[in-house]
Amino acid sequence: MQLELYRGGSARELMEGIERAIFAGQLAPGELLPPVRTLARQLGLSPATVAAAYRELGRRGIVHAEGRRGTRVRPRPPLLAPSPPSPPAGVVDLSTGLPDPRFLPDVGAALAAIARRASARLGRWGGNDPVLLERARAAFTADGIGAGEVAVVGGALDGIERVLDSHLLAGDPIAVEDPGFPPLLDLIAALGLEPRPVAVDDDGPLPDALASALRGGARAVVITPRAQNPSGAALTPQRAAALRPLLAGHPDVLVVEDDHAGPVAGAPAVSLTGSGGRRWAIARSVSKWLSPDLRLAVLAGDERTLARVQGRQRLGTGWVSGMLQATVAELWKRDGARRLTDRAAACYAERRMALLRALADHGLEGHGRSGLNVWVPVGDEHATTRALLDSGWQVAAGARHRLRAAPAIRVTVAAMSPVDAPRIADVIAAAQVGGLRSRAY
Repeated sequence: MQLELYRGGSARELMEGIERAIFAGQLAPGELLPPVRTLARQLGLSPATVAAAYRELGRRGIVHAEGRRGTRVRPRPPLLAPSPPSPPAGVVDLSTGLPDPRFLPDVGAALAAIARRASARLGRWGGNDPVLLERARAAFTADGIGAGEVAVVGGALDGIERVLDSHLLAGDPIAVEDPGFPPLLDLIAALGLEPRPVAVDDDGPLPDALASALRGGARAVVITPRAQNPSGAALTPQRAAALRPLLAGHPDVLVVEDDHAGPVAGAPAVSLTGSGGRRWAIARSVSKWLSPDLRLAVLAGDERTLARVQGRQRLGTGWVSGMLQATVAELWKRDGARRLTDRAAACYAERRMALLRALADHGLEGHGRSGLNVWVPVGDEHATTRALLDSGWQVAAGARHRLRAAPAIRVTVAAMSPVDAPRIADVIAAAQVGGLRSRAY
């Protein structure tokens, strides 16, 4: 290993040099680092200095110690990744995972409506908006989820991070969907947790895969009950009934659900949480149905988990902006916003089905039971995304979504017109060298 960017002789300087080497591409994800004594000789350092640098890199989730097999760069080290390129002029961006802006309510009107209340509130710092909590509890209750404890967090991923951090330690195994949401997979790496991939199909996590992860010592399970990103899977009552006994056999396992799409998912809410004395949490973001810029989610969970989350929150950010909470509460109650949400759910379903039918006409498999995306297994991600870009559509390659899952692409149908579905499917089909017809994910 050549550490050209390494400078100095302390453990911190060595650690920073290795981190720079990873970011510069000198060290690849999964690459084996030299043994402690070997690197110490190469750099003229003491073995204790190198060992200390490796320990700190492990604590930060950048490398992983595998005992006698050595220390490796994590497959997803928590380092700043380059932003995806903007699509060229004239190219339709189907890669973002974001909602159609035409189905989002007028935030400006809500801000104007709460202006007087917000001015009065500015003298009362902190706390959760009682109106927002009431609406959140009512929504959870309507879905059959007991939510006596509810908190407000800065988005679904913020809530999930706080829940995981409140219960798990670096090195703990965690069951996570495969394919899954890249920021969640990156967060797991940043927390130093060990992912246990759980394969999914259109109905949600596969029972055998979850059972294997639990046998492997998973101390937590994170699932997306509907609008799974990227596959669009939606948990059915039948699949939930098959998964609950598995979890019942591991009552100490934390169960976290990321219900990020909420009412625009196009599928009913089905939950694995809230049973007995289990530790659990559900994060519901407003980003897909009110606005991606409203960085807020409501978090339901057991009393101990919510107490830990809110206690830690007070030591950091303190609270989510009261004006932001009031804006969300105002939008949540408006009939116009509800009508837009219903329309969005119907239109996203129409767009998903248009693409799935067009793919099926070519004998190709697609997945998109719910949500804003369709997941299409392909033979070569790069060739398929390149062909689509050349034809005027930018989609997301599946690599960052996958741990062990087969290659695929993700198409955000929220930005797609149904009339374009046949042409998009034509390009995908033409890009499949050797006549790929179906591939499990």
